[in-house]
Amino acid sequence: MTDLDRYQSDVLVLGGGPAACWAALAAREAGRSVIMVDKGYVGTSGATAPSNTGTWFANTPERRARLIEERQKQSEGLADVRQMHRVIDAATQHLNILAERGYPFPRDDEDKLYIANLRGPDYMRFMRTQVIRAGVKLLDHHPALELLVASDGVAGAAGYARQLDRNWEARAAAVIIATGGCAFGSRILGATGLTGDGYLMAAELGVTLSGMEFSNQYGIVPLHSSVNKGLPYGWANFYRGDGSEIEIPSGQRFAVLARESLEGPIFARFDRASGVLPDALRRGQPNCFLPFDRAAIDPFADIFPISLRSEGTIRGTGGLKRADDDCSVGIPGLYAAGDSLDRQDLAGAATGGGGPNASWAIATGIWAGKGAASFAASLGARASDRKVRPSGQAGLRPAKSAGDVDPKAAHALVREEMLPVDRNFFRSPSKLARSIERLDAAWDDLRDHAHGTGYQALRLREAAGLLASSRWAYRAADVRTETRGMHRRLDATASDPSFARRITIGGIDRPWLEWDAAPAEVLAS
Repeated sequence: MTDLDRYQSDVLVLGGGPAACWAALAAREAGRSVIMVDKGYVGTSGATAPSNTGTWFANTPERRARLIEERQKQSEGLADVRQMHRVIDAATQHLNILAERGYPFPRDDEDKLYIANLRGPDYMRFMRTQVIRAGVKLLDHHPALELLVASDGVAGAAGYARQLDRNWEARAAAVIIATGGCAFGSRILGATGLTGDGYLMAAELGVTLSGMEFSNQYGIVPLHSSVNKGLPYGWANFYRGDGSEIEIPSGQRFAVLARESLEGPIFARFDRASGVLPDALRRGQPNCFLPFDRAAIDPFADIFPISLRSEGTIRGTGGLKRADDDCSVGIPGLYAAGDSLDRQDLAGAATGGGGPNASWAIATGIWAGKGAASFAASLGARASDRKVRPSGQAGLRPAKSAGDVDPKAAHALVREEMLPVDRNFFRSPSKLARSIERLDAAWDDLRDHAHGTGYQALRLREAAGLLASSRWAYRAADVRTETRGMHRRLDATASDPSFARRITIGGIDRPWLEWDAAPAEVLAS
């Protein structure tokens, strides 16, 4: 494989989910040429495409105030109310624009538009059509492996065309990272390709991350299933293997089920759904019921086995740290959107899974697209004349000598360290230290010796993204010696008011951490 496909555009978008699509549309509507490159097929790849998701929107001032107040309480002192207002306003505006452009939102009993839910397959198919009509060039199955940089900032990206078995290089004045979060190898619905690629590429340029300790959200799945959609479980009762019911205090569902899962198998049944509700749930969340139908289980009548599956930073909050309102991440010409971006502004220490994250993808996609378009315009014609160099390291350019490094082993190690409930859901100093030691050793080996081309390079870069993301997550968890939101320490089970601050983490080979200044609302209390 020696051929190289070359491309040029004003704005390059890495990713193919909702944030990537909204970013591409915004940049294109601002008059810039846009290329999208996706690891999969735009419209079917990523966590949103096979799912249904709520939306976070407000069509009245009263609803807006109520939603923000609820989110602020859940955030445990780490959210940004100004950004919440921006997100909800931008999402509401563009959900209505989505309807104006023909997206088939349902209508309620009063024939009013119901924009509270997006059916993933329909939504992403519609978004693919929109970006094509806008004139965006799509390159499906073209995963990015590294960013290209010039003396004055980012200058594009390079990668591998899987179906063509060719390398590619795309020069651009601005780049938007919208590659999604990191599932740490958890095979939840739509997350197989979410390996922290964007985090790694940005960090190689010196971009920092935040919220990585809040990367241990878990979802309920039918045993041996990847369908982690939790809405129907709001009407479930839960049981032990002996048939006794598990008592769950309000707001403690996941913590109780996690503890019970360490003692033995756990089961569920949608006991509390009656009347027209079972039919409404099936119509509103059809993908949730496919595993049951295939196994000939009636979840409203039959008890069925369940497990907890890690959702990583997809429903956690960690990601690249935003530098300004346009979603720049601190490198000239480099932006991020959606799950690639830290979501503490919106969710704080809690999960933003579902509606808030879906609206975050819309809002940050729009902001990043406009910001990238403006930057590209300011750079002008000189963008294509810059001397560029590749920035990728681990998995592409060994620090020492090329050797035989198996990416499968790194993938397996990350799953072993990051997925078990007794290590990641419930955290302890000794287990964190042991995990960090093992992950560091694997990183050193991959950094020093891994080298690949073509598909092997892709697998090694995915392994590097997984390892890097895991090391950031556990280092941040190690220094936050309290329990706050989804971060649970067995040695410090209460929250500490002095820790109502965010943690910034940077660096790859030798990660460093620092505490941000306390939010204004904490300083004033």
